[in-house]
Amino acid sequence: MAPSNVVIVKPHVPGAPEELSDLPYAHLLQPHEGGRGLEVEARYDTVHFDRLDFEDDDAAGASFLECAITDSSLTGVGLRRARLNDVWLAGDRFVGTQLAESGWQDVVAGSCVLAGVEAFGAVLRRVVFRRCKFDSVNLRAAELHDVVFEDCVLRDVDLGGAKLNGVSFPGSALERIRLGKAVLKRTDLRGATVLDLAEGYESLRGAVIDTGQLMELAPALALTLGITVKDR
Repeated sequence: MAPSNVVIVKPHVPGAPEELSDLPYAHLLQPHEGGRGLEVEARYDTVHFDRLDFEDDDAAGASFLECAITDSSLTGVGLRRARLNDVWLAGDRFVGTQLAESGWQDVVAGSCVLAGVEAFGAVLRRVVFRRCKFDSVNLRAAELHDVVFEDCVLRDVDLGGAKLNGVSFPGSALERIRLGKAVLKRTDLRGATVLDLAEGYESLRGAVIDTGQLMELAPALALTLGITVKDR
């Protein structure tokens, strides 16, 4: 049973699908031709990318509408300014992927790995990440609106200068997170199992934390505010 002082935050996106078959467009999905790579400014509509490996493809400006990407690998793929609307991601690996200035809306990602991903300037709206691992992901100057990180691990994620509005982290571990000059509104950190910042304690203004987290953060907050704590 969870300690009484920990609040488990429910996702902000009601009715987020749990299985591929729950998608309203599941019956319309058509398999992607395995021999074809991703293309610049291509439009993918109701396409299912399943168990495919993409490496170093340039798909800048591509759009994905009502698509599913499952158990696939995208290594070094260029998806700058790509658009993902109503997309289902499950069991995928994004390694060195370029997602800068991409737009995500109504996306659900489960058990995905994002490592060395460049996603600065990205805009995420109504996105749910479940059991995902983020390692050295660059989200500087990104905008996150109503985004849920549920049971995720975020390690060395850079949110410097980002805007977080209505973001929550139930059951997630935040390790060495950079929040310098970030702006937080309605950001709920109470469900996080680990809250470790590398920088940006001053940016916690606008966030909600619990009493236990406050006690753990107190020394760093005092240092940031120039408060000297000295017992007689």
